[in-house]
Amino acid sequence: MSGLADAFARARQERRSLLVGCLPAGFATVEGGIQALRAMVDGGVDVVEVELPYSDPVMDGPTIQAASEIALRGGTRTRDVLHTVEAIAAVGVPTILMTYWNPIVHYGVDRFAGDFAAAGGAALVTPDLIPDEAAQWLTASDKHELDRVFLVSPSSTDQRLAAATAACRGFVYATSVMGVTGAREQTSNLAPALVARVRKTTELPVGVGLGVRNGEQAAEVGAFADAVIVGSAFVRCLLDAPDVDAGCKAAGTLAAELAAGVRKNVG
Repeated sequence: MSGLADAFARARQERRSLLVGCLPAGFATVEGGIQALRAMVDGGVDVVEVELPYSDPVMDGPTIQAASEIALRGGTRTRDVLHTVEAIAAVGVPTILMTYWNPIVHYGVDRFAGDFAAAGGAALVTPDLIPDEAAQWLTASDKHELDRVFLVSPSSTDQRLAAATAACRGFVYATSVMGVTGAREQTSNLAPALVARVRKTTELPVGVGLGVRNGEQAAEVGAFADAVIVGSAFVRCLLDAPDVDAGCKAAGTLAAELAAGVRKNVG
C-alpha cells in the first residue's frame, strides 16, 4: 500500500473522512510556505497537497491565482517545489502535487516523475490532463510507483467518469462546483450526486474539493466524501495575515477546525 492508501485506510478505520490541505509552493516564500504547511499538519491535516505555481492556472480562482503570482514573482522554480515536497514528506504525511501539465512536459515527464518520487511525493493531481492524452504520465507513474489523480466534475458524462476513474490510482478528485476554485458561503449541492455517480464506476476513495472554508462545511462534505480537500481558505489565512508567523498560526487554527469537522460524524 502507498502512503496515500494507508492514510485513507486509517481514516476509514476511524469512520471519518480524510482532510487534505493545499497551498502553492513558494507562497509567500519557499521556507514560509513550508512553515505554513507544517502548521497545517500539526493542526490535523492528513494529506498535504502542494501546488506547483503556474502562470496560466485556468482552474484556480482569484485567491490561489494571487498566491501563485506571489510565488512566481518571488522566483519559485520547480526545484523549490520539489524541495517543499521533500520537506513535508519528511514530516511523515503523504504529500501530493497539483500541477498543470505544461511544466511537467517542459521539465521532462519521466525525469519529473523520478525526481518527485525521490523527494517522497506520493501522487500527482493533473487538472488539465485527461486520460486520453496521458500515455506518457501513465507510463512514468507506473515506472516510479506514483499514484495518479484525475478530475471529474458534475458535467462529466458517464463515459468520461468511467475513463477517468479507470486511469486513477490513489483516489478520484471530484470538483464539486462548475467553475474555478475558491471558498464559498455554501458547498455545492451537486457534490453528493457526483460522488454517488463516481462510486458506481470505482472502489477508489473519492475526494471532494472546491468551496470548503470552515469546520461546518467540512463536516457536511465529510458525511458523503472520503476526503475533504481545502485550498483557498488556507491561502486566505496567509494573504490576510500581517506576517508569516501570524499566517501560519491562522492556518494551523483553521486546520484544527476542519479536522474537528471531518470527525464530527464519527460514531
